[in-house]
Amino acid sequence: MVLHSASAAATPRRLILGSTSRYRRELLERLRLPFDVVSPQVDETPDDGEAPAALAQRLALAKARAVAALHPDAVVIGSDQVADLAGRPIGKPGTHDNAVRQLREMSGQAVVFQTAVAVVCQATGFERVQLAPVTVRFRALSDAEIENYLRAEQPYDCAGSAKSEGLGVALLEAIESDDPTALVGLPLIRTCAMLREAGIDALAAPAAR
Repeated sequence: MVLHSASAAATPRRLILGSTSRYRRELLERLRLPFDVVSPQVDETPDDGEAPAALAQRLALAKARAVAALHPDAVVIGSDQVADLAGRPIGKPGTHDNAVRQLREMSGQAVVFQTAVAVVCQATGFERVQLAPVTVRFRALSDAEIENYLRAEQPYDCAGSAKSEGLGVALLEAIESDDPTALVGLPLIRTCAMLREAGIDALAAPAAR
């Protein structure tokens, strides 16, 4: 979804990740671009009846806009992920009991992890957001498997209570995605494309920084 675009800046601008997620920070580091991290102050409460995909896009853009308002000359990345179980949003569990309940609900089901990324530069008027849906098919899970997994990995800060990049992959039958890092929290293919449009190209700068 394109909201607004503007010509790229003549010189690379400061890059900011508008997120406190260590997973997104580690993913962005793969691009070897210098960047700062700023926490976005955004209310993540869903609107009444808001679909998971719409929620993820709204929050990704809101996070990028919030940080861009404080740093108008920078290019800001915002991202959000909402697990979608038959149209119902599944958030971060926060506690062990909530995680048990989530995994029981997702056992044997296909869950779409709606991952959105936004790039905003207030100075140039550049604003773009894209959605990278990832379909995850969970195995039929026993209570013992759920308990053993949660005790081992404690994924209480992850939407859907599972870390596919870790032991959580043992819970799954399949992952379907065209942007492989989207499930971890930041779709890098889409991010790179939007950054290039905004004037920042990971391959235009020296590889070693």
